[in-house]
Amino acid sequence: LPNSFKSSLLSRILTSFFLSKTQLQMSKHTDAADVLLERRGCAGVITLNRPKLLNALSLGMIRQIYPQLKKWEQDPETFLIIIKGAGGKAFCAGGDIKVISEAIKTKEKLTQDFFREEYMMNSAIGSCQKPYVALIDGITMGGGVGVSVHGKFRVATEKSLFAMPETGIGLFPDVGGGYFLPRLQGKLGYLLALTGFRLKGRDVYRAGIATHFVDSTKLSMLEEDLIALKSPSEENIAGILETYHAESKIDIDKPFILEEHMDKINRCFSANTVEQIIENLRQDGSPFALEQLKVINKMSPTSLKITLRQLKEGSSKTLQEVLTMEYRLSQACMEGHDFHEGVRAVLIDKDQNPKWKPANLAEVTDEDLNRYFKSLGSNDLKF
Repeated sequence: LPNSFKSSLLSRILTSFFLSKTQLQMSKHTDAADVLLERRGCAGVITLNRPKLLNALSLGMIRQIYPQLKKWEQDPETFLIIIKGAGGKAFCAGGDIKVISEAIKTKEKLTQDFFREEYMMNSAIGSCQKPYVALIDGITMGGGVGVSVHGKFRVATEKSLFAMPETGIGLFPDVGGGYFLPRLQGKLGYLLALTGFRLKGRDVYRAGIATHFVDSTKLSMLEEDLIALKSPSEENIAGILETYHAESKIDIDKPFILEEHMDKINRCFSANTVEQIIENLRQDGSPFALEQLKVINKMSPTSLKITLRQLKEGSSKTLQEVLTMEYRLSQACMEGHDFHEGVRAVLIDKDQNPKWKPANLAEVTDEDLNRYFKSLGSNDLKF
């Protein structure tokens, strides 16, 4: 990795991830233009249309996308679904986290509704019977990962920027992160989840997050070719994606940015506790390991322990089982200290200096963790 990967990366990740929320108002009403839903040719096309806010997901947008997705799934004239972001800078930088934090303070029901309905949408994407093509061009973090990674096809470009930086804001990599992250090669998903490590361009494909890589300048042509298909099968759609993928030469000769570090990642992140992962990194002592150590030491201790358990449990669960687990975690985090402190430090005061409680890993007990994973009974997420 280049020497520019410094501990200040944490604040840059979080600034990117939450930039889209800083201007948001408390209104739960979304202008219909925030998401465009169109039938074009053989395809249903979803356009996340808040470019000035990096296409951040709101509850209103979710409430438009989910029912339309279900309608297109049943429509015999719709053969595939395409989702993309407007503006050229972001696919989707995440969800309206600041709005959620403010809603809790005013005792609004948004916190239950947002996560419940977002996760229902994530599940619907994962089980969609029509080929689902996500064009992940630009920033793709948090909620943006949830509306892309569970689909059949995910197309990255040289402008793609993927990260799950939630441990730095007192949360955990949700939207099904507990399902897809532990299924990446080796312990790569554990590194991404605990550190918020950013992947760019073709590395998003090499990591297994994207299924294809296409030059950003060719995306509109790709979309038109998909839309022009006549009653296509999944194989027809895959064939067009493969053709565009094969024609892309950008960074084709560069190795995966983490390739030389995968042995270290697999060794250090295979531990059963966060404390042991930290000790493994310290003992490794390489510049790469020490950089990850610096980043982890800035994260919420509670979030780190939640996240490691989330991934370990999620590795053997179905997507729906993972989302049920993550809904429990989301509601517990909303009631805890660290999420609101993370929002304060990153979004409100912007001092990038959150005061976590508990402040160290030793104070986060198994009993504390069990409370986060506890069933919500009749309030559990059900499919």
